[in-house]
Amino acid sequence: MADPDLTTLRLLVLVGELGSLSRAAAALGVAQPSASKRLTAAERALGVVLVERGSRGSALTPAGTVLAERARRALAEVEGLVEAARALRAERDAELAVAASMTVAEHLAPGWVGGLRRARPDLRVGLRVTNSESVCALVRAGEVALGFVEAPGPLPGLSSRKVAVDRLVLVVPPGHPWTRRKAPLPPAELAATPLVVRERGSGTRDTLDRLLPAACPPALELGSSAAVLGAVVAGAGPAVLSALAVAADLAAGRLAAVPVDLDLRRALRAVWPSGRRLVGPAAEFLALALRDAGA
Repeated sequence: MADPDLTTLRLLVLVGELGSLSRAAAALGVAQPSASKRLTAAERALGVVLVERGSRGSALTPAGTVLAERARRALAEVEGLVEAARALRAERDAELAVAASMTVAEHLAPGWVGGLRRARPDLRVGLRVTNSESVCALVRAGEVALGFVEAPGPLPGLSSRKVAVDRLVLVVPPGHPWTRRKAPLPPAELAATPLVVRERGSGTRDTLDRLLPAACPPALELGSSAAVLGAVVAGAGPAVLSALAVAADLAAGRLAAVPVDLDLRRALRAVWPSGRRLVGPAAEFLALALRDAGA
């Protein structure tokens, strides 16, 4: 015989409080015959009579009174458990850990975070900024719910969704001989030129390595787009960087763009663990990024 369920325990407590099986059943929204069957089944399962039924109503037996008090304490514990679960869920939903590659983090993610905070002012968003390879590692390890990368090629163990299209730009200081070219620079000449590049693991570096697999050794390898830009301005060599990263320097005349005979477009992607459906704040964040890209 099955143990009494929570509804039966509530019925028992209410019969003691209201002095009537019919009123207890009504309070729980249960039909009286069903309530009576529940209590009868509980009496059989426990081996004691819980309720005295009479023409003037129902009352708890002495055994029923003892067990009703225990049932009241058990129900309070269950309610505490449910409240604790709600609190944990609310705490989880109030926190969103995201990681983004530097290009995305510097130029796109702040707007997305701001939009989500306006819609969800209670939400705490943590944004970790690193290169694309590290973003993928953080997502696979479950340290962040969602990542954004600029890395080309397959991403084992991850699902992905394109959120934007970026374009790489070859930049040089003003007055560089390439600025006087009439035709786009051939890929072979670019590959034969020592460039200032990002570190390995960066999405920009990975894209460049795929575009120029036979490139000569770099002139300089640096850990951020800002450092690369500074080196180019200082004359350390040309660089290929995101159009988002170089826009201000091009507008100010600190750098010049050189056309290249290559398709320099690339996708910026959101990533999350394969086989897992995004829910809650992570799904909201991705939806906002996609809406922003569409706009």
